[in-house]
Amino acid sequence: MPPILSLMVFLPLLGAVAIAAAPADRPTWPRWIAAATTAVVLGLAVWMFATIEPGGGVQFVERYPWIPLANIEYHLGVDGLSVLLVVLAALLSFLAVLASWRIDKRPRFYFSMILLLAVGTNGVFMALDFVLFYVFWELVLVPMYFLIAVWGGERRSYAAVKFFLYTMLGAVIMLVGILALYLHPLGGTFDMLELADRGFPVQFQWWVFLAFFLGFAVKVPVWPLHTWLPDAHVEAPTAASALLAGILLKMGTYGFMRIALPILPEAWAQWRWFIALLAVISIVYGALVAFAQKDLKKLVAYSSVSHMGFAMLGIAAGTAVGLNGAQAVNISHGFLSAMLFLSVGMVYERAHTRQIAEISGLATKMPVLAGLFAFASFASLGLPGLSGFVGEFLSLLGSWDSTLAPGYTIVAAIGVLLGAAYMLWMVQRVILGEVAPSIAEAPDASPREIATLLPLATLSLAMGVWWLWTLQHFNAYSTGLAKILGG
Repeated sequence: MPPILSLMVFLPLLGAVAIAAAPADRPTWPRWIAAATTAVVLGLAVWMFATIEPGGGVQFVERYPWIPLANIEYHLGVDGLSVLLVVLAALLSFLAVLASWRIDKRPRFYFSMILLLAVGTNGVFMALDFVLFYVFWELVLVPMYFLIAVWGGERRSYAAVKFFLYTMLGAVIMLVGILALYLHPLGGTFDMLELADRGFPVQFQWWVFLAFFLGFAVKVPVWPLHTWLPDAHVEAPTAASALLAGILLKMGTYGFMRIALPILPEAWAQWRWFIALLAVISIVYGALVAFAQKDLKKLVAYSSVSHMGFAMLGIAAGTAVGLNGAQAVNISHGFLSAMLFLSVGMVYERAHTRQIAEISGLATKMPVLAGLFAFASFASLGLPGLSGFVGEFLSLLGSWDSTLAPGYTIVAAIGVLLGAAYMLWMVQRVILGEVAPSIAEAPDASPREIATLLPLATLSLAMGVWWLWTLQHFNAYSTGLAKILGG
């Protein structure tokens, strides 16, 4: 079998090199190279998804010595926890290229950064060696920094630096935890799967879990470590916002379920009440602050804080149902947050404003775009039959059936109501009503824009109707992890 995982990781790097080598007098080449590269990677991801055996453990393994003196390996593999995230990353990378088709400011640099970001995100979800994982984790910061700093809004420099410093600090603290595991007498390896069987002392686990918690919580982001997110989202270009919300935030929750919980289960048992507390605060706080926003993009940004809180609640629950809910939130939020940010970007291109008070009547003037925007909004608020309901329902059910206090679940359920309220408020103000002057002459969605949004809507509907489509892949991992945690 060819090294499919390595191909998926490094084909975007070859694409970036090809863009750099493209003739300067061919301004359309970078977008076509990026589109072709991400399309091939997406095709490989779909083939892998169709081929992988659900519940069959780690598959498509590639393992070679890298730095033998330190017992560091080039070790890749995917399983039920990571396979859907790999497909999600491949899909959103391809759609980000489509959404960026009109980029004419330094297109070679722009599309190279999109491809370099794909190298990092694919690598994070495939790496099973801590050093390799950390290299890919840090690699992600560089292209996202430049995407915000070069193509962002008026406060792009501030937002880019804040994003980089926050996430870099979390990564450095995480590195301390990685080194602590390796240097411990029971460690001696960077292999994630082997370290999960070492049984580290509880007191040692407590401090290492703290290091990993800070590294992953910043990325999720969990309140109060979330303050970089609204600035980054508001200032980032549309495609970068979609990738940031759709893929990068999932790196945090993935880190908890891949690393922190299976390797440090006793520490998780001591930290879980604190994680649950921050989760419900994130849910309610994100919803309330989203309600108060006047900027459409900032409303969607704060909604991500609220929705990712449900994933953290499922992680805190530690039951198979709760962990399934956390992963379902990851996948659904990947679809819907990207769809919302892409829709907001399309509206902004027409209205030249994101102020909610200055945009209304989309349904009258541009019914196709309005319909897709409304679909993403209703799915995001957790309407049954769409993907947003699956993760929230399972996270709440898993939390209620766990040993967590019922109050956590009750408060989180209030957050569901608040989420429905601010989304319906936004739909009523922006999509309904009289046509605002800002969009009076605006055209409806183009075929390219429809092709960008429609796959995400289709997948959200498929996931909401056919739960087994996603659950069959990560249920075995969630059930095994729940047994380790005692849930």
